[in-house]
Amino acid sequence: MSNGEEMELSDLSQSQEAEAGGEGGAVMAPDQDGAEGMLDSHSATDLEAVFDVPVNVSAILGKAHMEVSELLRLGRGAVVELDRKVGEAIDIYVNNRLVARGEVVVVEDRLGVTMTEIIKGGQS
Repeated sequence: MSNGEEMELSDLSQSQEAEAGGEGGAVMAPDQDGAEGMLDSHSATDLEAVFDVPVNVSAILGKAHMEVSELLRLGRGAVVELDRKVGEAIDIYVNNRLVARGEVVVVEDRLGVTMTEIIKGGQS
């Protein structure tokens, strides 16, 4: 999706289910050495047990470091400058592991994230 295509999370999970052997096909998955290899369709159906496991997804716009005294002086309307520039990709974490980068989008009256880059190997 590095070409900027938008994909909703429900579409992503459906495509992952299809890739995970939805109709008995083979699946590409990393082996113990981290290299991608083929899993047979029997192994892919074994993964269905984890499809309903909840995970925490976080989209980090940026970070700021400050002393407690500065934090206590903040009030309504205060602006905290983050370490990211406007238009710079945001980090997307799943269970505190960096898995992707993306862009902020507006979906109706809520904020969302479009994944633009998948991080191989996921970093902590």
